[in-house]
Amino acid sequence: MRAEIPYALLADIVLTLHVAVVAFVVGGLVLVLAGNLRGWRWVNALWFRLAHLAAIVVVVAETWLGMLCPLTTLEMWLREQAGVAGYGGGFIEHWLQRVLYYEAPWWVFAVGYSLFGLLVVVAWVRFPPERRRDKRR
Repeated sequence: MRAEIPYALLADIVLTLHVAVVAFVVGGLVLVLAGNLRGWRWVNALWFRLAHLAAIVVVVAETWLGMLCPLTTLEMWLREQAGVAGYGGGFIEHWLQRVLYYEAPWWVFAVGYSLFGLLVVVAWVRFPPERRRDKRR
């Protein structure tokens, strides 16, 4: 007997991951700014700052190149495989999609993401990341 692949569940997992990425991008900048004002040194760890910078660079590049986010594409494909219409459905989809997806002209996203990316760069310059310190010093 062949096990059915739970496409709808996988789509929900991808949607949740997508929201987590958005939270990392937005929350990461908040953490960098607040953390530097409060003296939290960990917010300037090079690995964290590079991951955060890379995430917003990908978002801005996708927007300016007119690309759909791969997570959105994967989620839609999984929903299609599950025989579910693009959006609608259960609790998870309803609330996470309301937070993540909204209607606006392309230029609104391009300007918004670009300005947010600029804020990340300004934070990088104002509060530069720290390389790991030599513990022997």
